[in-house]
Amino acid sequence: MARQTSLITFTGRLGNVIGYCRDGEHFLRSMPETVRQTTGTLRAARRFGAASRKGALIRSAFTNELDIHCDGGHVNRLNKAFIRSGNNIMAALKGFRFNQQTGTERFFSIAPELSGTDLLHIPAQVLPEIKGVTALEVKVIATRVNFGTQQVVDVETAITVLDLSEPFAGATLPVNVPGRGILVVTLQVRAINGENPSCNSKYMAADVIAVLLPQAQPVLPKSDLQQQVIYQQSFNAMFAPLYAHISLPAVQRE
Repeated sequence: MARQTSLITFTGRLGNVIGYCRDGEHFLRSMPETVRQTTGTLRAARRFGAASRKGALIRSAFTNELDIHCDGGHVNRLNKAFIRSGNNIMAALKGFRFNQQTGTERFFSIAPELSGTDLLHIPAQVLPEIKGVTALEVKVIATRVNFGTQQVVDVETAITVLDLSEPFAGATLPVNVPGRGILVVTLQVRAINGENPSCNSKYMAADVIAVLLPQAQPVLPKSDLQQQVIYQQSFNAMFAPLYAHISLPAVQRE
């Protein structure tokens, strides 16, 4: 491999060379003349590509709304989660941590619960005492994504601040995101000292706490479909003679 020394660097394919970035430095390598793939490696490459696209969509849905620094391995961890789960989106996403070091259970001993499809309820509980921390900033990020079209349909956020000097009686935050697609809810918690959020990764978390799949359309039993056909036939037989004498105007096309 060769290091890129020009003022303008690039990544990706350019002619017969490929540019890539590693540890903040840009390098070049030449493309292979031939690529040999077995059936197994081709299948694995397709699975990896599908997982990478799903992971990229989830990251694009949350990146602009997260206020914490994700750990350096969250991209690979998310891709691996999709590879392991295959088409089981819920298994891949639920419980995923954008900050691997700390989870939301660090701050809430009783896990928040999704009430229906539009409210997140945090039960009343005793909040932890953390030295140098006066409050907890709680932010819920709800997004609806469509993996079929690779689109982020919509994103909604809500924030509340919990004063650690007062008993916590519970809180409810809205997560209403209309549209078609999968609803993914992430809970972000940051420790605050006065008005300053902590920059310590031990005191910040962002976990996917809920994944709701779109409801399937009800399928009518065969007997109901047959009744609908019989009803339509009876309706046509009853009213068709009433309109038999009416002639429609002719339309001449040029």
